[in-house]
Amino acid sequence: MLIIVALGASAGAGVQAGVLPKDSADQYELTFWDSVKDSQHASDYEAYLKAYPNGRFAALAKARIERLRAAAPKTDAPAAPKVEAPAPKVEPPPPRTPAAAPPAAERVRPAPAAERPRATPRVAPAAAAAVASLTEIRDCPACPVMVGLPQGDFVMGSNTDDPSERPAHPVTITQAFAIAKYEVTNEQWGACVEAGACPRLGSEGNAPKNAPVRDLSWDDAQQYVKWLAKTSGKPYRLPTEAEWEYAIRGGTTSRYWWGSQMRPGNANCKDCGEPSRADGPASAGSFAANPFGLHDMNGSVWEWVSDCWHSSYKGAPSDGRSWEDADCRVRVIRGGSWREGADYMTSSTRFKYGASVRHSQNGFRVARDLK
Repeated sequence: MLIIVALGASAGAGVQAGVLPKDSADQYELTFWDSVKDSQHASDYEAYLKAYPNGRFAALAKARIERLRAAAPKTDAPAAPKVEAPAPKVEPPPPRTPAAAPPAAERVRPAPAAERPRATPRVAPAAAAAVASLTEIRDCPACPVMVGLPQGDFVMGSNTDDPSERPAHPVTITQAFAIAKYEVTNEQWGACVEAGACPRLGSEGNAPKNAPVRDLSWDDAQQYVKWLAKTSGKPYRLPTEAEWEYAIRGGTTSRYWWGSQMRPGNANCKDCGEPSRADGPASAGSFAANPFGLHDMNGSVWEWVSDCWHSSYKGAPSDGRSWEDADCRVRVIRGGSWREGADYMTSSTRFKYGASVRHSQNGFRVARDLK
């Protein structure tokens, strides 16, 4: 698939209009720049320079960093810490960049009528009855509220959307598990910071306590779940990618958990209706819960999961476990953010990011085993 790219003078001198392959290196950089070019956060431009130190917009990014820092009051929160390791070079999944920001431009997807396989997939056994018996769990005062999910079967991925979501394949979640009702919030992250177990993030500043914590890496999220496990005595971890998709679907098989079309009030995303905001994600629980009682899995912030990135589901595990590789430094993020549009809110949307790289759109929710 090809994407028409037309850049004006404001994007950068010397860039001409043209047709770029969806998975070309130039398109990756243009998509990355498009996602941060209007940002008021220096850390977004620093992330661009980390991925493209000699990129076509490098001079402009440096100039905007200087201007933002000059205009910032002395009482502002410190800039986001430097990334310890450069973003790794990886095989491209359309339309993401290697260790790059989630793009603001929307993907071109088929019409809703053609978006799911015609075959009726297996879903969680007695899904409707299971929802009625789902229980909430809270293991300690600082712990996130969890929802226990039953074992079950579902079809993961999509045969009609992005190639990285193919092939749609049956997965059996063999063990019941719990997943957080909401994404980890600034207040919950702050408890880990105060305990000396998590880094203080440059984006914290005056962020609302009940908003999802963001601008953190997969490595940061691992520090939090290790602290939470030690504090609570429970086996906290990141959800696997299969568990995450099982959870967002909530026993449904449609494009979104609520159906085949976007509906206002269900997703925290651009042009998806109130109470979405342009300057950041809404507070936890501002949007409707899915059939499993989980909030904000569509939009809000991209959510880290445990798996290594693979450019398709060929060879993926069928039992819901985390798909790992040796020396894996590129991990999966799911769900889209408040900056993306409706096409990124589907249950099957997935992208990749360097495990050590922080970005203002990335957050997470936790999971744990139920025994």
